[in-house]
Amino acid sequence: MRTVPGTARGQVHPVSGPAATSGAASRSDAARSRGNRSFWLKHLHQWHWVSAALCLVGMLLFAVTGITLNHAADIGATPQVTTRNATLPAGLLNQTPDSAPDGKHPLPAPLHAWISQEFSVSAAGREAEWSGTDIYLALPRPGGDGWLSIDRETGEATHEVTTRGWIGYLNDLHKGRDTGWAWRWFIDVFAAACLVFCATGLVLLKLHAGARPATWPVVGLGLVVPLILAILFIH
Repeated sequence: MRTVPGTARGQVHPVSGPAATSGAASRSDAARSRGNRSFWLKHLHQWHWVSAALCLVGMLLFAVTGITLNHAADIGATPQVTTRNATLPAGLLNQTPDSAPDGKHPLPAPLHAWISQEFSVSAAGREAEWSGTDIYLALPRPGGDGWLSIDRETGEATHEVTTRGWIGYLNDLHKGRDTGWAWRWFIDVFAAACLVFCATGLVLLKLHAGARPATWPVVGLGLVVPLILAILFIH
């Protein structure tokens, strides 16, 4: 709004024409830009905090076990070995096929049930190594090891379990060693949530970088430092 020459003093007329249209368009574009920014900020913050909440406990676990794995030689652990013995009933011993060729084969269902009851061990989905003299079943586990052997002549069964303590157990969870399908799926889902957390964090950094000049130098430092260490000290 301004005073148009040639009119009475104090009389104001609206400005029309290209200048007014351009000003209105600029204000509309600015409002639309603010609206888009608010939309993305709202949704990015939501995805960021949800993924952070999902990843929090897992990140703490993997961060702590990353330290313990990095200093595994400095953390002493004395393996504990437990051995149990039992004798396979004659009826079950006779059910083990004498003609089974050497190699890996599943256990017969009755033998599987006896092992589960006698040693509290699940052999589901595992194949044993059969030979002319014995049946050997490997029972690896996180934080330790285990095996079961059955003498095919006498029916003597030996079950041995080795444990390396809670630190060894958590370290194996970090590596996914002998943890089974459920934990492998958890690691995949956890990794996907971490990617969402990092990606949304990166976009939020970009949106706020204009008001925080140190943003990209700090991000670059996080890239350059490990890169230099890898180039200079890892051979």
